[in-house]
Amino acid sequence: MSLAERLRLHSITTQITGIVAVSVLLGLVLVVTSLLVFFDHNSSDPAARIAKVTLLVKAAESPDEAAAIVAAAQRAGMKVTRVGLTDLETPTDDAQLPFLARRLAGQLESNWGIDVIGGVRIAADGAYQLAVRVGDDSALLFDVSAVTHPWFIVLAPIVLTLTIVLVFVTLLSVYAVRWIIAPLSSIAAAAHSFGRSPDDTRIVNRSGPREIAQVADALNDMRTRIRALLDDRTRMLAAISHDLRTPLTRLRLRAERIGDQDLRDGMLHEITRVTCMLDETLDYLREDVRSESTSRIDLPSVLQTICAEFADVGHAVSYDGPARLTWTCRPSVLTRAISNVVDNAVKHGSAVTVALRARDDGAVEIDVADDGPGIPSSLREKVFDPFFKGDDARTSAKRSGFGLGLSIARDVVKGHGGEIDLLDRTPRGLIVRMSLPGDAHA
Repeated sequence: MSLAERLRLHSITTQITGIVAVSVLLGLVLVVTSLLVFFDHNSSDPAARIAKVTLLVKAAESPDEAAAIVAAAQRAGMKVTRVGLTDLETPTDDAQLPFLARRLAGQLESNWGIDVIGGVRIAADGAYQLAVRVGDDSALLFDVSAVTHPWFIVLAPIVLTLTIVLVFVTLLSVYAVRWIIAPLSSIAAAAHSFGRSPDDTRIVNRSGPREIAQVADALNDMRTRIRALLDDRTRMLAAISHDLRTPLTRLRLRAERIGDQDLRDGMLHEITRVTCMLDETLDYLREDVRSESTSRIDLPSVLQTICAEFADVGHAVSYDGPARLTWTCRPSVLTRAISNVVDNAVKHGSAVTVALRARDDGAVEIDVADDGPGIPSSLREKVFDPFFKGDDARTSAKRSGFGLGLSIARDVVKGHGGEIDLLDRTPRGLIVRMSLPGDAHA
């Protein structure tokens, strides 16, 4: 392995650790350097320059030499003038002086032994001026307003530190979004898509840190194995359907030739039950909910057709809802799911209403309400289990079916991205509510 490969940060842990370490080091260097430059420029230089000019003027051998020194300092950018002691205004009380003005006066007195006369006074233009004695009858006035703003001294390091922290937090956020969150979102989208349609053959992108690539490889492998298992199950169901229907047909033909009518009717009834059980089991295990393509239908027409089919055989089933509502779904499996729910309702109630309602969020709700005995709250989740008979939950004399109708309905609704709930109906009965999301989710 090359040196570059060894130094490359493959994992999320090493990448985040490296970025944090580099950010902290760079932040410390920048903060320390900036503070040193700032305080060196704003604290040490003014006191040293004032002391230098003051000492040179005091050491001058003549008034002309002192004037030349003051002029040179002015040309160097210092705001300084020489005045007589009698021309000075009343000095300002030290307690009222700005923090840096008192600090500057203290440095001049303690470090260089310079006599500061009364601290700082305010000039006509509002600038702070520092008066220092240079003789028995004269003093120097230094304009120190540029270095006597305590808010600047206090806030500058804080602002600098916060700026540096903000920059590095932004860099970390960009890294997290670009290298961690984006690949994870892609993986989540792929898993969600596969859950709705196992036939989706898109490969999950392996971009990102090593852990993300490992998750992507595992997900791709899982999808391949699940697809193989589903294919095996489909072939097995096709074989079961073929192998069982043929002997059942032969049994029915032989039973019809039995002379004893009671025995013949009993055998035909049992053969019919086995055939129905086989059909329901195969319907439950079929993958039409995922394999059927979506199309736009008129949902009220589908519901009215289901109601008419049950009404034709003597059941009181009616439709309540809008006359037209175009919807995107998988028509065949959705029709089967709603028919199973209505079939379950007519077994336990005398009157059934199929209601359709469009919600404000773009979804639709299909309510199948009956006036039967209802289902206890403790069993409402249980009735969706395969082969759990609703007759055990709802006391009814019409015991039939094999406990797969609601299981199929829930799988179909969830396959459309929706939810199915059982609610109480007032004054009695049960409402099976199927909530389907908008067309974009179908």
